[in-house]
Amino acid sequence: MNEHLDPSEEHLTPKDVEIEKKLRPLSFDDFTGQDKALENLQVFVQAANQRDEALDHTLFHGPPGLGKTTLAHILSQ
Repeated sequence: MNEHLDPSEEHLTPKDVEIEKKLRPLSFDDFTGQDKALENLQVFVQAANQRDEALDHTLFHGPPGLGKTTLAHILSQ
């Protein structure tokens, strides 16, 4: 396996880990931008968790580069 493609964080410096979090956030806390949409999504997720139900369907739309896919990955977690 190519050591440069290792997805684990053991080969990364603390600075590299911070850069990775900004490029590929894994939680709402790591995500930057889209503050209003992010706030709404957090409320929806918390409400669904409190009801012990799945989150209703969520549709993201807009031009490329806004973080739609990243938010979808965060929601899936």
